[in-house]
Amino acid sequence: MENMAEEEEEVAPAQVPTSAPDSARVPAPAPNSAPTPASTPAPAPTPALAQSPSPASAPDEAEKRHISIQRQLADLEKLAFITEGDFDSASSLNSDHLDAGNKQACPLCPKEKFRACNSHKLRRHLQNLHWKVSVEFEGYRMCICHLPCRPVKPNIIGEQISSKMGAHYHCIICSATITRRTDMLGHVRRHVNKGETKSRYIAASAAKPPTEILKEVDTDVQVCPNYSVPQKTDSYFNPKMKLNRQLIFCTLAALAEERKPLECLDAFGATGIMGLQWAKHLGNAVKVTINDLNENSVTLIQENCHLNKLKVVVDSKEKEEDDDILEEGEEKLGNIKVTKMDANVLMHLRSFDFIHLDPFGTSVNYLDSAFRNIRNLGIVSVTSTDISSLYAKAQHVARRHYGCNIVRTEYYKELAARIVVAAVARAAARCNKGIEVLFAVALEHFVLVVVRVLRGPTSADETAKKIQYLIHCQWCEERIFQKDGNMVEENPYRQLPCNCHGSMPGKTAIELGPLWSSSLFNTGFLKRMLFESLHHGLDDIQPLIKTLIFESECTPQSQFSVHSPSNLTKQGKRKCTETITNLAKKQKTDASTEHPPFYYNIHRHSIKGMNMPKLKKFLCYLSQAGFRVSRTHFDPMGVRTDAPLMQFKSILLKYSTPTYTGGQAEGHVQSTSEDTVADRVEMSVNDKAEASSCRW
Repeated sequence: MENMAEEEEEVAPAQVPTSAPDSARVPAPAPNSAPTPASTPAPAPTPALAQSPSPASAPDEAEKRHISIQRQLADLEKLAFITEGDFDSASSLNSDHLDAGNKQACPLCPKEKFRACNSHKLRRHLQNLHWKVSVEFEGYRMCICHLPCRPVKPNIIGEQISSKMGAHYHCIICSATITRRTDMLGHVRRHVNKGETKSRYIAASAAKPPTEILKEVDTDVQVCPNYSVPQKTDSYFNPKMKLNRQLIFCTLAALAEERKPLECLDAFGATGIMGLQWAKHLGNAVKVTINDLNENSVTLIQENCHLNKLKVVVDSKEKEEDDDILEEGEEKLGNIKVTKMDANVLMHLRSFDFIHLDPFGTSVNYLDSAFRNIRNLGIVSVTSTDISSLYAKAQHVARRHYGCNIVRTEYYKELAARIVVAAVARAAARCNKGIEVLFAVALEHFVLVVVRVLRGPTSADETAKKIQYLIHCQWCEERIFQKDGNMVEENPYRQLPCNCHGSMPGKTAIELGPLWSSSLFNTGFLKRMLFESLHHGLDDIQPLIKTLIFESECTPQSQFSVHSPSNLTKQGKRKCTETITNLAKKQKTDASTEHPPFYYNIHRHSIKGMNMPKLKKFLCYLSQAGFRVSRTHFDPMGVRTDAPLMQFKSILLKYSTPTYTGGQAEGHVQSTSEDTVADRVEMSVNDKAEASSCRW
């Protein structure tokens, strides 16, 4: 609706002569009033726009409202009288209206679609065709409009060009024109969900939508309505991601002990809660940059910075102006640089020591830019929330985004973590950089991967070698990574420890991947993170970090000290860098210290009719049998062990008890039957083991 005068000329070129616009711009008279003479000058609103009948509306804003937006049907009928009076007074030379008599034309339809008719027929037309299919919003009706306000592509039929007049609605809140009524309802509903109820055509109060202030880890953040639903707000804030934010904070705190100050980037700020926590609790050890492409989010980030007494640095001028705003006795805790640009552009322009990527969905579109300018021994943390594809619910999306073939397995969460690490490793290798995985976490709502960057083509080659395919048995869910080498295997099933291919018909195994095949945890870094969580009083994250430490060492019980930080904090910067590099090189040769890949779910492999032992006792039984074992954060009933599935089942069967409801007399019978069942199962297990060994 930017130039409605031009649109009116296109609507009825034969009805409105060139001298008529001045007389056609008369305010709405009563139906009984006489038409305004043609020679009388009058105010000039646009003909396709009408004044609001509400007395509270401002004149300048009411003139901008389209004529299809009215309060009552009578107001829509008055437009026909205005048009009739204007045309009768100013079109004495127009032969089309001389014989029209008392007939009126529809103000919302062109002459080709609806000819002038009597008042009762026009009323029926307006009521049935325009008013009944209107969309209501705050007392106004957005009627359907058939005027050529919306550009329509002409259709060429033979040698003739036919342009179809498309029916549409005019949004009362914005200047959009929408064709379908259902789409218009959804369009208005999205405006309401975002709090955009102020119409640009209706005079309304200038008050902002109500906001709410939340507090997390001594950091106040102002959020908009519907802040937890990303489709309904520009600045998304998810309270369920608290563990994610605390894990990243502990990671940055541990890195800040190695070298300072750190250039840190929160590439997708939203409300800015993560960057605010960094600057508020780490102080001068970090230089925080919060970025977001949305203008409303940038404004909200700046307001949250002032709310937490943090100085916003955009450029030198704004920094000086902000210094003058400070009140006496008020001290700023730190500086935060707020930027508004695309994350890929920002990461190409500047180099950082720490980058956190948390887009809505997958992160693969930003990995190349993140590794392009990251400094040596810097850290990149990636949060992926596209769990439907990573957890094998949308396998075609995982193939499209990650180039990976996956299926739903019992270890699907660790599979998702290894998929993301493989994507990160490939992006780093393209930039001649290698990675060292510090930890990978997959919970209900997200997958978090944190890696350290190692520059150089040698590190990149070593990283690329750790991306392999996985052979997965669909019968027993045994799994093993393919062996290194470029030669084609004659029988890939021989790599699996199980004998399902020989005993079951058809093809029993599939190839998954490519996946990250090396370790997912760094024990030393996790211990330093635990110390930082104790130092800053983050009690919620400590149980998870302890579980990660147990899992990285693959021991049911581990003794470690958190009373002092690692020795890296007591060394100089050069010695610290050398120590980290030596640790990374040491991990390449010491593969025996890595935790075993994947885990088994104890309920998935339970025996029917038998009661399983408690999980803690079962971990002790596996440890006594000589296997490495630990619990895993991926699955509360999962067991990470280097024992083959066959041995896992045999130990589980050995310490399981039969279920029965009889008395003591029947107990002895049941125990004897238990021995026979156990003997038979152990015999079958031994036979399978011998058969598999014979195949080698």
